[in-house]
Amino acid sequence: MRHLTFSWQGVVALLLCVGALTALPLLADGAARPLTDGTASLIFIIVIAAALLSLAPQPPAYRATVLFIGAHGAAWMLLSALSGNEGAATRAFFLLLFACWLLAWRCVTELSKLQPVTTFSKSALQLLIPAIFGAWILILWEAVTRGAGVPFILLPPPSAIGARFMASLPILGADVRQTIFKAVLIGYIVGCLSGFVVAVLADRIAFLRRGLLPIGNMVSALPIIGVAPVMVMWFGFDWPSKAAVVIIMTFFPMLVNTVAGLAASGSMERDLMRTYASGYWQTLLKLRLPAAMPFIFNALKINSTLALIGAIVAEFFGTPIVGMGFRISTEIGRMNVDMVWAEIAVAALAGSIFYGIIALTERAVTFWHPSIRGG
Repeated sequence: MRHLTFSWQGVVALLLCVGALTALPLLADGAARPLTDGTASLIFIIVIAAALLSLAPQPPAYRATVLFIGAHGAAWMLLSALSGNEGAATRAFFLLLFACWLLAWRCVTELSKLQPVTTFSKSALQLLIPAIFGAWILILWEAVTRGAGVPFILLPPPSAIGARFMASLPILGADVRQTIFKAVLIGYIVGCLSGFVVAVLADRIAFLRRGLLPIGNMVSALPIIGVAPVMVMWFGFDWPSKAAVVIIMTFFPMLVNTVAGLAASGSMERDLMRTYASGYWQTLLKLRLPAAMPFIFNALKINSTLALIGAIVAEFFGTPIVGMGFRISTEIGRMNVDMVWAEIAVAALAGSIFYGIIALTERAVTFWHPSIRGG
């Protein structure tokens, strides 16, 4: 016994299996597709075996592999049992599913102990751990909505959202082109670039610095629902009005962060540049702008989310019959909540990709910064 590796997740998973055994069956009486005794027994065997093996002395990689197979194999069988049996899950079903979740938790813990040698294995591990975490959000979401019979209008299961996503690819593609590739990208580029240029001018001209920054803080507090209708009246119902909203939302964060970044270089470094007889623009290009890069990329990352939110919300106030915001407002009125969630998934995916590209660019440009070297 002294050679066993203690795992509270494994112990609690075993106790939950015992509780599920006392609360059988897994599906309520009268289920359309009853679960066979053999399938139910196999699920219990997989969970119990994985929990017991998690207590056995073995390397973290082997333990993580066993836990991964056991937790996800049993969870897949439990979710498969819900096909045609929506709303028929019993207390035993959820106890067993919770045991699988604890085993997956233990799996992630073991994966976190690994020390990869190669860069590829390190990157793969950094992707695998959040992937398991995200997968279990979907698994629990699917189990609760289908197993407990949650009304579709309140919260559709991920499987229904995925099916609607695949069936609506042409519509989603047109919405992405209208919202992302027109309003968001154009507004983001113009807003960030103009904010950067004005920040450099404000750093050079004290009048602009003292006059614009207070106004920037005030404008940043303006609610988008107040700005968007005005932009629609000024620039029409097509994408230019949405790009204008994005410009307003991204201009001042870039302005404020860039001005703060240009002031981040120390006085000793500036004195050193003066001893080299460097002028303002030489000091700006070789010292102050590199020092301001973390601030500038911070503004770019903040604006990547603000731009997407601004464009989608602006489409609620008038747009052609295409666009992510238009689709969300229209389909929710028709009670097509699966389509609404499909649009939300597309927006989340696009925002994550956009943010990731900026983060990777930041690591390449500011490789010298301690926050990057430390990561």
